Amino acid sequence: MFHRMNKIPLYVIGSLLFGIKTYIVYRFLFNIELDNIMQEIILFINPFVSAFLVFAISVWLKEERQMKFIRYASLIGSFILYFNLIFYRNFTDFLTIPVLFQGSNAADLGSSVLALINIPDILLFLDVAIIWYVSKKYGNSLTVSYKKRKKVLAFSLSIAFLLGNYILAEIERPQLLQRTFDREYLVKNIGIFNYHIYDIVQQSKSKAQRVFADGNELTEIASYMNNNTTDNSQTDLAGIAEDKNVIFVSLESLQSFVINNTLHGEEITPFLNDLIGDSYYFENFYHQTEQGKTSDSEFLVETGLYPLPSGAVFFTHGQNEYNSTAELLKNNGYSTSVFHANNKSFWNRDVMYNNLGIDQFYDVDAYEVTDENSVGWGLKDKPFFEQSIKYLQALPEPYYSRFITLTNHYPFDLAEEDATIDKFDSNSKTLNQYFQTVRYMDEAIKDFFDQLKAAGEYEDSIIVLMGDHYGISDFHDRAMAQYLEKDEITAYDHIQLQRVPFMIHIPGEDGKVISKIAGQIDVKPTLMHLLGVDDSNDLSFGTNLFGDNRKEYIALRDGSFISDDYIYTKDQCFNRETGELITSETDDIKGEAENAIPNKCEPIEQQVQQELTYSDQIIYGDLFRFYDFNNKNIDSDENNSNENKKK
Repeated sequence: MFHRMNKIPLYVIGSLLFGIKTYIVYRFLFNIELDNIMQEIILFINPFVSAFLVFAISVWLKEERQMKFIRYASLIGSFILYFNLIFYRNFTDFLTIPVLFQGSNAADLGSSVLALINIPDILLFLDVAIIWYVSKKYGNSLTVSYKKRKKVLAFSLSIAFLLGNYILAEIERPQLLQRTFDREYLVKNIGIFNYHIYDIVQQSKSKAQRVFADGNELTEIASYMNNNTTDNSQTDLAGIAEDKNVIFVSLESLQSFVINNTLHGEEITPFLNDLIGDSYYFENFYHQTEQGKTSDSEFLVETGLYPLPSGAVFFTHGQNEYNSTAELLKNNGYSTSVFHANNKSFWNRDVMYNNLGIDQFYDVDAYEVTDENSVGWGLKDKPFFEQSIKYLQALPEPYYSRFITLTNHYPFDLAEEDATIDKFDSNSKTLNQYFQTVRYMDEAIKDFFDQLKAAGEYEDSIIVLMGDHYGISDFHDRAMAQYLEKDEITAYDHIQLQRVPFMIHIPGEDGKVISKIAGQIDVKPTLMHLLGVDDSNDLSFGTNLFGDNRKEYIALRDGSFISDDYIYTKDQCFNRETGELITSETDDIKGEAENAIPNKCEPIEQQVQQELTYSDQIIYGDLFRFYDFNNKNIDSDENNSNENKKK
C-alpha cells in the first residue's frame, strides 16, 4: 500500500493529514463561534491552506531532506497547535509573541497547567507518529526529485490557495487585518499559523513605534481626552474621603453573576451581599482586561489607559513613563504599597511597581507560607489578610495600599476543610469548584474587615473592592448555561458575564446601588474625586463615576462595547436591556448581510476603535515621556520633558 503512495506527492499527504487534524482542533476543541455557512467553509479550508503552504516547501529540497523536513514541520506545527490549545482552555484566547516572552511566569503556574492537560491530547500527535513511521520504513520510495516545472507549480498553488483564503476572509470580514482587536476572527479566517505570522509582523511594527515617536501625536490624543473623557464637574461626594487611607482589594477572578445569587439554596457571597447596603456599588461594572489578566486590571486602575491587545503591558512596556494613581497620591502625601503573596517577578511586578511609584511591595517573602496555609497559587486568602495587618499598621498615614488575593484562581482548588458550600454539579469541574473558592474569598474579606476594625485601621479608611477579571471563560458555556438556567450562552450573555463587582465602602456613609455602566478605566478619576486630589493635569480615558458628564460607553479591549442602550460584540448590536438583536435601521429584515455593522452601534463602535488606537499609540510610542504633567505641556524634546517631570 505504501509503495503506491509515491504516486501522490509526499507534501500533499502531509498537508492532508495535518489539515484534518488542525480542522478537528478548530471545530471541536476550540470554542469558535460560526455564524453562517461562509464561516464554516473558511474554517474548513484554512487548515489545509496553511499546511500546504509549509509542506510544499519540501519540493525545493534534495530527496534525502524532503522527508526530514516534513517530519519536523509536522512535529513543530503540532506543538504550536497544542500549546495554543492549552492556553485556550484557560483563557479562551490564542498565544501571542508578547505572551511567549512572559515565560518567566510559567514556573508559578503549577497545577493550573497540569489541570489543562488531558490524556486524550496524545491523539493530536497521531499524524506525526504516522509520518515518522512511514518516513523511517518507506522514506526512500516516497521521496521524489521534482522537476522545476512541478516546483513552480507547487509554489504557485500555495500562493493561489493563500490568496483565495484571504479573499474569502475579506468578503466575510471586511478590513480583517485592520480591525484586529479580536484574535478569534483572525484564527477562524486565516488560520492559527498565518495568524502567528501576522502577529510577528504586528509586534515588530509596535517595537519600531517608540523609535520614531516624537510626542507630536499627543496633541491630538490630549485634545480627544479633554473633550471626550475628562469630567471636572464637582459633586456632593467631592473630597468626602480627603486624607483618608485607601485600602484597595483586588478580588481574584470574581464575576458579578455570583453576587446576590445562590447555590443549593445558599447565598454564595453572604458578606459581600450585606456590604452592598453600606457601600457605593456599581452593578454594571465591567472588567476591561486582555491577556495580562490581573496585571491588566492593575494597569487600568493605575494609569487610566487600556491594556494592550496582546501580551501584558507590565512585561512589554514596564519601563515606559506613566502618571499613575500611586504617583498622584504620593504627590499628596500618601505612602504607597502593594500586598500580594506571590513572587515579586511574576508579571514583572518588581520592575513595573517601581515605575508606577509603589514605595513598598510585600511579596511572598514577607509572609510565612506553609503546606498547611497554602493551596493552588500560594498563600490562602485568610492567612494572607491576617499576616498583612501588622504591615498595614506600620505604614505612614495616609496610605494607599492594594491587596491582591490568590485563592479564587484557576483551577479553583480548595481543601475540603475550607469548603463551606457544596460544589455545583455540571460537566465543568472548573465551574463546579469555582463557587467554593468564591465563598472562601467572601469569608476572608469578612475576616479582613473585622481585623481592620480590631487594628484601628477601619474608621479612617475607604475600602475599595474590585473583581479583577473573569474567572469562568466561555470554554465552560454549557455548564454556565446550566447554572443560569439558560438554553445557551449567547454573544450578548458573554458580554454581560464580563461584569465584575466594584464597590466603594466609606465608613459612616450609607452608599447606594448605582446602575450606570462603568469600567475599570474609570477607577482612577473616581478615586481622585472622592479623595479631593486635583487630577486636572492628568491624561486618562476614564471618567469620574459620580460625575454627570460621563461618556456614554465602556469599551472592552477586543473592540466590544457597552453603552446605555446597546451592547456591541462580534459585529452584532444588541438592546442592552432586552438582549434583542438589533438590525440595520435601513433594513428591518433579520438575516441581512452578516458583516454589516448595525447603524445604531456604528458611531460608538468607530469611537471605541479610535480610543483603543490612541491608547495603544501612547503605550507603544511611550508618549508620556514627552509630557510634562505639572504644566500640562507637550515637549517633543525627550530630555527637556524628563527634566520638567523631575522638577
